[in-house]
Amino acid sequence: MDWPVDKSTTLLERAEIPEKSLRVPQLPDEPVSVVEASGAWVTANLSDLWMYRELLYFLTWRDLKVRYKQTVLGMAWALLQPLLMTMIFTIFLGRVVQVPSDNIPYPLFVYAGLLLWTFFSGAVTATGNSLVGNAPLITKVYFPRLIIPIAAITARLVDLGIAFLILAGMMIYYRAALTMQLLMVPPLVLLMVLLALGFGLWTSAVNVKYRDVGIALPVLIQLWMFASPVVYPLSLVPQRWQLAYSLNPVAGILEGFRSALFGKAFNWPTIILAAIFTLLLLVYATYAFRNRERVFADLI
Repeated sequence: MDWPVDKSTTLLERAEIPEKSLRVPQLPDEPVSVVEASGAWVTANLSDLWMYRELLYFLTWRDLKVRYKQTVLGMAWALLQPLLMTMIFTIFLGRVVQVPSDNIPYPLFVYAGLLLWTFFSGAVTATGNSLVGNAPLITKVYFPRLIIPIAAITARLVDLGIAFLILAGMMIYYRAALTMQLLMVPPLVLLMVLLALGFGLWTSAVNVKYRDVGIALPVLIQLWMFASPVVYPLSLVPQRWQLAYSLNPVAGILEGFRSALFGKAFNWPTIILAAIFTLLLLVYATYAFRNRERVFADLI
């Protein structure tokens, strides 16, 4: 059908379409909502962590699968690592050098120290590099970034639980007495977990901008081991250096852990110092992590 030619009539009028319906809606000058990290470290978004708990589970399971994928022994390496180190230190330090062990069989003494230390060193190393290792995930999807280092710690806790089986067997073999002091084992393990989390949160946040941290971290961990009573007792340290040595939080935790296992007297000043240092480090590390969280995707 041909439209009549009428220069005074527009196409909109002939089609009977209101002019307002063809207008493109104007976008607001400012975004309606902005998704970014909160600057407040006090509100650590614990509710968000609970909402994303399934992601925490999958990240933990992924770390375990990646670490032991295509290995012949699989998760048995969690047992072999401290066990083989115990054998080496027993031969060279227990037999050759004859390092004292506070009247505890040296293999049992050194394995108890290596048990917690292996967890701590592995957790700190994995957590420190966790953000850099998950760069594609951080730059594409929003989720609480705290989940990544927490998942690294949780994966190492699985190894720690497996390694405890060997410790139980060794205590039965050497007929270690069971006392009520064993009730202090879970709090001391928790203290070591919090120390690893605090140190790992801080190093992971700094490592995003300064990659030197990831390179220097293994060296620092190795030096930290020999500065801690892992393969020797705290009593071997000269008395004049005891106070300064106790400022190392690992020293207090390891000594308390052995005292709880073998019924020795607790060195409460070193344990209290370790707990205070751990809590202060965790608070500061959480603040530093939350403060830098908003720029992770830009720097990584």
